[in-house]
Amino acid sequence: MDLLLEVRIGIVIKRIGGEDGVALEAEKWIEVLERMSHEVFLLSGEFEKNILDEQHQEIMKEFSLLSKENWWEQEKAFISPDENSIEIVNHIEEKSEKIAEKIIEWIGRNNIDLFITENASALPVNLSMSFGIKKAVERTGIRTITHDHDFYWERGERYLSSHEAVNEIVRESIPLKLPNVVNVVINYSAQKILQEKYNLSETVVIPNVMDFNKKVNDKCIREFPDTFGLDRGDIILLQPTRVVRRKGIETAIELVHKLNDKKIKLFITGNDKDENNGSRSYYKKLRYLIRKFKLEKQVIFAGRKIKGFSLFDVYACANSCTYFSDYEGFGNAFIEAVFAKKPIFVNNYKPIFWSGIGSKGFKIVMIEDNILTDEAVEKIKKVIYNGALRREIGEHNFEIGKKYFSYEVLREKLEEVFDMLRDKDEQAAPQLTPQNP
Repeated sequence: MDLLLEVRIGIVIKRIGGEDGVALEAEKWIEVLERMSHEVFLLSGEFEKNILDEQHQEIMKEFSLLSKENWWEQEKAFISPDENSIEIVNHIEEKSEKIAEKIIEWIGRNNIDLFITENASALPVNLSMSFGIKKAVERTGIRTITHDHDFYWERGERYLSSHEAVNEIVRESIPLKLPNVVNVVINYSAQKILQEKYNLSETVVIPNVMDFNKKVNDKCIREFPDTFGLDRGDIILLQPTRVVRRKGIETAIELVHKLNDKKIKLFITGNDKDENNGSRSYYKKLRYLIRKFKLEKQVIFAGRKIKGFSLFDVYACANSCTYFSDYEGFGNAFIEAVFAKKPIFVNNYKPIFWSGIGSKGFKIVMIEDNILTDEAVEKIKKVIYNGALRREIGEHNFEIGKKYFSYEVLREKLEEVFDMLRDKDEQAAPQLTPQNP
């Protein structure tokens, strides 16, 4: 197989079509791979929207995170394990076997030349899927790229089971350690761990990207302020994230309080459905802060109302963006703000921000440990109330983003990975015999 020529590429992912980082980056990879004249096939557990035509995309419900079966698996593997591991281990073994068989059949039926996994060999939110992928890649010998965003060891003890047999399955599946695999990660911290701890010396860093050649939407459409009851002259600070604890939204609320301007509105795009324990405790904490600071009319949870607008319709209406996360594998919202030419106020989130992004030359207001000093607030005020300065920052950051985080960078990196795969021993990739559907 010559990866410089047109090849048939199969991508597997848990869910796609939504606003989470893995799904968004997978769509970008598909777009760039198609521009490179490759034919892409997609296998996903959930489609929030159609990505390809029906001949090239297929649903596999076993991948879904929302199924009762997967919730049961997570409960018994990690959250509330039974005393005996036999039932959960047998379940994972049987389900992963079915998944492996279906993946192998799909690869054969579509004559797939190259296999790409999206975060499936990194975070065991569907452990049977991770184990099934491992079995399929090992049995077929198909050349594989694992595109991994965040790993289980970055989540504390969330994916540590009291059953050693479950932990062994996690270690066997994640990261994918096979001779026909090139591991791709999105930051240098993950690369270092895979190289030093797992001896995966060929691990490649490919950052998240934007298509900087697209026209930037810079006009706020009239329907947007009307939908959310905004007045002429309101100043929108955009928090373009889901409502989950690590996003540091309480710091953005504190900022609105310290700015002490009734015209400033904090606009939160996401919802709290992805909060891990389902208790909405973080959302309740934010509501408490809003009441405490008397900001009920200044903090807007957009929720479902935002569905009628594109992501960049929302950016176009913003003055500036807040992004005070504690932790991110990369941080899509930062690059989105850069693309939209909007200033951004950011916490130096671990493990990547300054080393992998901030140090590239962006003009930003950055805080440490989510502490809003008086100095930082004054710098933020200067940006918010100075249109010429905002435009200058926007143009400057756009050019930096284009240099380091563009589709052209993604294409160059993919070609580098293809070269690595082509150089691997041909014996590691035996020819598949297509199977009947």
